[in-house]
Amino acid sequence: EIMLVIPAIDLRAGRCVRLFQGDYNQETVFSDEPAEVARRWATAGASWLHVVDLDGAKAGQPANLEVIAAICAGVDVPVELGGGIRSLEIVQQVFSLGVKRAILGTVALENPDLVHDAVKRWGEAIAIGIDARNGMVATWGWSQTSTTPAVELARKLADLGAARFIYTDINRDGTLTEPNFEAIRQMVQATPAKVIASGGVARIEHLRRLAEIGAEGAIVGKAIYTGDVDLGAAIAAVG
Repeated sequence: EIMLVIPAIDLRAGRCVRLFQGDYNQETVFSDEPAEVARRWATAGASWLHVVDLDGAKAGQPANLEVIAAICAGVDVPVELGGGIRSLEIVQQVFSLGVKRAILGTVALENPDLVHDAVKRWGEAIAIGIDARNGMVATWGWSQTSTTPAVELARKLADLGAARFIYTDINRDGTLTEPNFEAIRQMVQATPAKVIASGGVARIEHLRRLAEIGAEGAIVGKAIYTGDVDLGAAIAAVG
């Protein structure tokens, strides 16, 4: 199975960081130069970069715009961005910075009509971020957990035209344990949309299993920063 291995660049206060299970109090700073990090992952062979504006996710609007623009300008590979994208105006703004795919997260739960409008206007340039804690959708930088099951939200949004979901299991994120394979399988089977899995990848073997399940791609964060996974080797193994 061919699968995309997508490196994550998480931005907070202009720096490249990783959180443990989305906890803003458990932060590791990996670099003060996110654009340099982006170039490193592009050079290793990444075909997409996954950028998350952590400040934006909490604030409700992107907060690291200069850094995001610098990342887009500094690499030839396309960038997808999530975190605080809650209106059509902001989608337009991030596209003007050079972002190629906008990820709608919190707003997908709170305002499905906006998802419908965005998908009608921009098609595959829109992805839906579904972040789940124990199977339930979490929003606002994962600070709030809803009573909506992730699979239910996926079905509803696929009916509105969403073509791609980025599914993150919060309990696994930043833990270097393993992905929640069963939850990802359910997500893949729930709709015809493509699914990119995120959270818990710690070994190349995990990527192979995600490919077998039918994920279009996997986002790798902490493991490539700690060296547990070599990005180039991972891309060669499943790409």
